[in-house]
Amino acid sequence: MKKTELLAPAGDFEKLRTAIHYGADAVYLGDSRFSLRGKAGNFGPGELGSAIAYAHGHGAKAYVTVNIFPHNRDIPDIERHIALLGDIRPDAVILSDPGLFALFRKRAPHIDIHISTQANITNAESARFWESLGATRLVLARELSLDEISEIRHRTAVELEVFVHGSVCLSYSGRCYISSFLASRSANTGECANSCRWKYSLMEEKRKGEYFPVFEDDRGTYILSSKDLCMLPHLPRLVAAGIDSFKIEGRMKGINYVAGVVKTYREAVDSLGGGAEYKVRERWLAELSMFSSRGYTTGMFFGKQPDSDYNFDGESYRMSHELVGVVLEVDGTRARVGLRNRIDAGDPVEYLASGLEGKLFPIEGMKDKDEADIVSARNEDVVFIEAPEGVRKHDLIRRAKNFRAAADQRSK
Repeated sequence: MKKTELLAPAGDFEKLRTAIHYGADAVYLGDSRFSLRGKAGNFGPGELGSAIAYAHGHGAKAYVTVNIFPHNRDIPDIERHIALLGDIRPDAVILSDPGLFALFRKRAPHIDIHISTQANITNAESARFWESLGATRLVLARELSLDEISEIRHRTAVELEVFVHGSVCLSYSGRCYISSFLASRSANTGECANSCRWKYSLMEEKRKGEYFPVFEDDRGTYILSSKDLCMLPHLPRLVAAGIDSFKIEGRMKGINYVAGVVKTYREAVDSLGGGAEYKVRERWLAELSMFSSRGYTTGMFFGKQPDSDYNFDGESYRMSHELVGVVLEVDGTRARVGLRNRIDAGDPVEYLASGLEGKLFPIEGMKDKDEADIVSARNEDVVFIEAPEGVRKHDLIRRAKNFRAAADQRSK
């Protein structure tokens, strides 16, 4: 059985490296000017080539997003961008605009084209239309059920991709105008202000200045904000429906999220098709609770669900662990670490590495960059520590989120 691809977000070079380190088969990335995640770190024209080369050098594919809805003023720059991509040769481009499709076919016919979820492919006829033009993959609309996906699979031969994890946009497969009206930032050209995540209250037309919460609390409402998608327990059903690529959302998310989600789904995908029954490990679910989320939903895959399955209740973002640092080098049992948080000698930390999951290791033998013994260090410091066997370069180090606060309270 063909193994389903695991496709991860690469919002900047560090996230790209992290995604590949933890097992992504492919990454998607973009130039801020032409990407629907224009506020991510992204890659400038001079960096895309290096990013693609890094991916290829580590056995991964790289897909470049050119998925804005361009205006006339954008076309000259896009034409120059197409020429650049023709030279640096990504494995595919991801787009949704028919005009850009025609430009790529004319100016860079050797580059495969994937049709973005922004094209709202919700039926087999639409899928066959793009297939007839030469698209090699379709990123299906988020509004489809498994039954609808299966029907599209039976009526087309083109590769199919779906999102399996991450933030879900309120609007139809992400075509949103709320940000344009409220913040003068168009989500359709990569400048989304996440206006749907803001707190809202209701005001009746004749009662100016009287605001009524939609929910019975005083924080406003998150009625426009969905829980995050998580299809980890249902991957076999997606495979049976004919999906070729599992896509993780998150070019705006940090490396803690990228590492944890990619590692978890890598293990899950690898366990598919091995002859044994697919079982969701408790460790996987625990991992997905360690970084920030809005709680989880299965979206539209199983048809209409109760509203409580979709809506983020606004209570808080779920997060049990925080990022401490990244392993920069390993020499035997000694690791050089770039810190992203304060740390003290003796703090119990976890290493995100195979075989070390769930194990706590106290920080021991900490030295600063000049090899002087220290008992405390902070964000952006580089330190040397004793590390357990199995830790690798680029592994992440984390700590229970409430540990630092509890330790500070005890020290008062």
